[in-house]
Amino acid sequence: MAGNSFGQLFRITTFGESHGEAIGVIIDGCPSQLVVDMDYIQGELDKRKPGQSKITTQRKESDTVRILSGVFEGKTTGTPIMMLIPNEDQRSKDYSHNTDVFRPSHADYTYQTKYGIRDHRGGGRSSARETAARVAAGAIAKLLLKTQGIEILAHVSSVGKIDAPNIEIKTAEEFLAVRESNIVRCADPATAEEMIEFIDSVRKDGDTVGGKVSCHIKNCPVGLGEPVFDKLHAELGKAMLSINAVHGFEFGSGFSGSEMRGSEHNDIFVKNHLGSVKTITNFSGGIQGGISNGMPIDFKVAFKPVATIMHIQRTVDAQGNEAEISGKGRHDPCVVPRAVPIVEAMAALVIADHWLRNRNTILPQ
Repeated sequence: MAGNSFGQLFRITTFGESHGEAIGVIIDGCPSQLVVDMDYIQGELDKRKPGQSKITTQRKESDTVRILSGVFEGKTTGTPIMMLIPNEDQRSKDYSHNTDVFRPSHADYTYQTKYGIRDHRGGGRSSARETAARVAAGAIAKLLLKTQGIEILAHVSSVGKIDAPNIEIKTAEEFLAVRESNIVRCADPATAEEMIEFIDSVRKDGDTVGGKVSCHIKNCPVGLGEPVFDKLHAELGKAMLSINAVHGFEFGSGFSGSEMRGSEHNDIFVKNHLGSVKTITNFSGGIQGGISNGMPIDFKVAFKPVATIMHIQRTVDAQGNEAEISGKGRHDPCVVPRAVPIVEAMAALVIADHWLRNRNTILPQ
């Protein structure tokens, strides 16, 4: 089905369910001769995997990835790359209570109505477990982008009403070191401690909370994105809104830009000491007319609270009868710490796809 594939030239198709044998992805269109760093790929998956800390789900999955095709002697061959991640810690009995009952704010009702059948074990295909396949594919895309000096850096910038200050990114290494020094993946240590304490209190209440992930793309060249329907920010927006639990996307000045005057909001062009055209401000978020302008690309992604809570809630069953349901099993009290690598992966897939598309824009001289 088309809804399981993403991208045009750098194209992925994911497969598998939360409690099936495995999940995975097929990547088509990756150029040959790319060095595949398995330690890097596994490191990206380790940032997303469950069971990392007291503020994440306690499901234990190693998320060990295997590459079954498309790589020979450590390099891509230009043929489809198949990546497989076995499921190791399914507890399907945790979901026996909702076989015929629709969980509030989940995909149970919509899947049942659309397909006439659904895998009730952890949501099946609608589960966020599917995003591990995206992170695996995104790691390949990030390796490709690194050959062009393009870096994608995200962190948790808010949890509930706790907001981190704007972070100045000097080097990727410094940013990642600070971000990975705390379990919430916030690049401001003081705010991180406050966030962790709050998430843990929410967990103890049997409840959940949402948050935001901010993403920064460095060294993106001018010219990525198409002028009408495939604008770069539209492609990024679609990518982010395809992630489970995402309810909002904004780039550059975002919604706050609607409160400004044009005289405040316009990004003035200047030429820097290297002779390159830059802008003094970056309210455009690195994208103008749907095309990257060479400035850093900045956007935020808002995640809703996880829908499974450990409280009794009213609902209906498959026959429309009134029912009650309470969350069971292992679930995240706040999804954003594990969402950081997913946001980076989806951004990498978009940028990699448009980087390949842009190579055919101008007739070679």
